Amino acid sequence: MLLPSSTKEIGLAARRRIARRLLPFLFVLFVIAFLDRVNVSYAALEMTHDLSFSNRVFGFGSGIFFVGYLLFEIPGCLIVERWSARKWFARIMVTWGLITVLMAFIRTPTHFYLVRILLGAAEAGFFPGVLVYLTHWFRSEDRAKAGAMFMIAIPVANIVGSPLGGWLLGVHWFGLGGWRWLFIVEGLPAIVFGVITVFYLTDLPREARWLTPQEREWITAELEREGLEKRAARSYGVWEALRQPTVIQLTVIYFFAVSSIYSLTIWLPTFLKRASGMSDFAVTMLSIVPYVAVLFAMLFNGWHSDRTNERRWHTAIPLMLGAVAFSLTIVSGSHFWFAFACLTVASTANAFLPSFWPVPSAFLGESAAAASIGLINSIGNLGSFVTPSVIGYFLDRTHSFAPGFLYVIVSLLIAIFLMLTLNMGPANRPAPS
Repeated sequence: MLLPSSTKEIGLAARRRIARRLLPFLFVLFVIAFLDRVNVSYAALEMTHDLSFSNRVFGFGSGIFFVGYLLFEIPGCLIVERWSARKWFARIMVTWGLITVLMAFIRTPTHFYLVRILLGAAEAGFFPGVLVYLTHWFRSEDRAKAGAMFMIAIPVANIVGSPLGGWLLGVHWFGLGGWRWLFIVEGLPAIVFGVITVFYLTDLPREARWLTPQEREWITAELEREGLEKRAARSYGVWEALRQPTVIQLTVIYFFAVSSIYSLTIWLPTFLKRASGMSDFAVTMLSIVPYVAVLFAMLFNGWHSDRTNERRWHTAIPLMLGAVAFSLTIVSGSHFWFAFACLTVASTANAFLPSFWPVPSAFLGESAAAASIGLINSIGNLGSFVTPSVIGYFLDRTHSFAPGFLYVIVSLLIAIFLMLTLNMGPANRPAPS
């Protein structure tokens, strides 16, 4: 029998080895995924002019991605839970890479809408599937940190994508404009890494030959113990879990919270271009700054949330900062640099993600948690469809971002209220030692 000190050492070694093996690779995959999802925001600096798209067409087409996304979220999460994460992720990546390349050849609004819907359907299941996959490898007390290391791919994708997009917008190869090459160049890595994924990832700890036998036994036993505790406290089937008031409320919270994420992701380059009159390359370089702020905010919030084992306020406070910062942006008038500083602070609302996503798996087990994560992400992400459309509509009508930002503020306030009134039950209790 292992002595307690030996068990502790084995556990520490297992946690470190798992983190080093999985998190950097999953991070790279999500950088590619988010880059292919949002590269349209940089392409818009030239694409909307070349194709004569109005702001309303661009906003609607950008957001309609999430209509296709909605269709396969829950099935995708269940596939990860019950079949094979690595094979499913590989299929997703190859498919979305091919469709991203297809974006380079659109000509009309109809083409734009169709390809964005197909891209959403292709990528569906990746982000929530990874959240489910993390529950196969990390204990509940480690999941916010692990999630933060994965989710910082969101700001990093923009930090990498901004200069790359700015450079590609300036090229003109083989008769194709730079915005078309942006989609081609950024779509190819997804195909390559999709193939690598099949050979690199491992579905479950018991299959991990890169862990020692003692480490495999330790993490398997820890996760099984957590599962037994959750089933003893409360047991839900898949469909029963989807009808739980807490799951429904989390879905509504996510719907309104992601308004802040996608409003900036899609419209920030256009806002900076209009407000400053800078060149495309200067705009893309300036766009890096808010995402550097998001990077550090996510890492800190995920670390502190795990350290204190607190989720509610770690989710609500970043959203509060976002609401205040968007309000100050509206009243900033023609003071560009003040508005830019406010939007940089507003972008840190994204730091709610690492503390929000451990909540469903904290009180639901296995397939119920997988299905619930899929529901929350798919329905909730429709907020990312609504927000760009609303901002584009008001921008065409009023030639101002203020009405659209006001919608974002109201959305954030609703999310904050619902989060602070959420009945989290065992999700907010300290984890067993």
